[in-house]
Amino acid sequence: MLVYLHGFNSSPASHKAQLMKACLENRGLAHLYACPALPDTPREAIRAIEAAIAGRDTGAVTFLGSSLGGFYATYLAEELGCRAVLVNPAITPHVGLEAYLGMQKNLHTGAPYELTRAHLEGWRALLVERIETERYLLLLETGDEVLDWRAAARKYEGARTVIRDGGDHSLHSFPEHIGRILEFAGIGAQA
Repeated sequence: MLVYLHGFNSSPASHKAQLMKACLENRGLAHLYACPALPDTPREAIRAIEAAIAGRDTGAVTFLGSSLGGFYATYLAEELGCRAVLVNPAITPHVGLEAYLGMQKNLHTGAPYELTRAHLEGWRALLVERIETERYLLLLETGDEVLDWRAAARKYEGARTVIRDGGDHSLHSFPEHIGRILEFAGIGAQA
């Protein structure tokens, strides 16, 4: 099962989530895909992800996390012992998102909410210091204007890593990686 985890202020309607969903649907593998809508609070987001994989063998789950979704994917990969593909992942959202405290709006749904210090503390509580690098496939672009790709390269040093020059935070090269993602998730042979 491949579980896409969207980023901050995003949703299952994001371009990468929809592209991956369509790819699996076109291959008759829609039953192997999930993309839960993640609430803005960290603990509720983790609960939503856990609900999406309830009853599944966690060893057969691969998370595909973009930005903040990559942060959640790391936490869950270490907690559950499963794999994760990380797309320009957030490393320390409790630090990076402090500048955004105050009113926010989801880019896809338009739903407003207030980003508070409680959010920052929630992310701090989920921070994983040490990782098992063999669990990860890291996809980075050096033109990421939101997060420093070098911080992710350092944190996941030793993981399978693809770094492309240029691009941006959305990972322009994402379509090129779909085969690699499916193979890493163990569904490449079925695709």
